[in-house]
Amino acid sequence: MSKSPKPRIIIIEDEKALADVIAEHLENAGMATHICDCASKAVRYLKENFANLILLDLNLPDASGFSLLEELHAAGIVIPVIFLTGLDSEVHKVKGLEMGGDDYITKPFSYPELVARINAVLRRAETARDMNITTNASIATEPFDFCGAEVNPQRLEIIFTDGEVEAIGRKELGVLVYLASNPGAVLTRKALIHAVWGIHADVRSRSLDQYIVKIRELFKRHGMTLDAFRTVHGVGYIYDV
Repeated sequence: MSKSPKPRIIIIEDEKALADVIAEHLENAGMATHICDCASKAVRYLKENFANLILLDLNLPDASGFSLLEELHAAGIVIPVIFLTGLDSEVHKVKGLEMGGDDYITKPFSYPELVARINAVLRRAETARDMNITTNASIATEPFDFCGAEVNPQRLEIIFTDGEVEAIGRKELGVLVYLASNPGAVLTRKALIHAVWGIHADVRSRSLDQYIVKIRELFKRHGMTLDAFRTVHGVGYIYDV
């Protein structure tokens, strides 16, 4: 029987000695690690590589941990994050959690506790993915409006203004969820592909174009225009509401 793969933890910490000690303890606990000593290196690495969880310091030499998390989310990279920092004010803790952090640990800390809290976040993340049908879309997502039609993720259906109901595929739903979640913003093809297909998807594939055509044809059959959903040539798409 093959062993389960080790969870990959990205340690974003500019204090080399501390980062090395953290990595040693995590590897002894059965995890794989990778250290980035600044925000720019972390962004480059995470755009090309998979990770199960990020340990993120707030004070980095080239950016704050908060701005790094915003940059990752803007690029469609959503990975569980534990802030690991010496900043222990309530304001920082609340901001970190409101931005989507899964936990906030202040220095100094005990390594057994760190390992336990990492494992707790990994378990929650795994359970949350049970409802996912694409990287970004879940059947637990509430129904939402897209260009006048009601998209129901729970039933994989779209209800059109003529009263007709059509089934949609998982990828079409993923595309619609990502567009509806980012109204008014130009979305690159790469970000959209990574959001729906995952960070390792081939961004050169024409699969996205095929699903966009399916969505347009589906709305056209019911006499509905997609004027609010436009192609930005050479870049990607925009959904104006």
